[in-house]
Amino acid sequence: MKLPIFLAFVLLALSASNPTFTRAPSASTQPTGGVCGIEEYRNVSGNCIHRPMRSSTVPQGATAQCRDGTYSFSQHRRGTCSYHGGVAQWLG
Repeated sequence: MKLPIFLAFVLLALSASNPTFTRAPSASTQPTGGVCGIEEYRNVSGNCIHRPMRSSTVPQGATAQCRDGTYSFSQHRRGTCSYHGGVAQWLG
């Protein structure tokens, strides 16, 4: 079995058995002790935050739109959209 196919099966199995891998962006600011979901990263405050994403509408919880068109869910201004061309506009 080729490695990429094996990884796809592993990710599929994980997403089926662990709902944190498939959850929608969350506005939660509670620090978590576990592993962040596959679409999340741990910020400097220790919170799991949804990674920047593309969307045709402003996603719930988005705090900024990046210059490349993605939406950020960052809780801090420093570093927001740093790999996405910088902040085009702050939301809310």
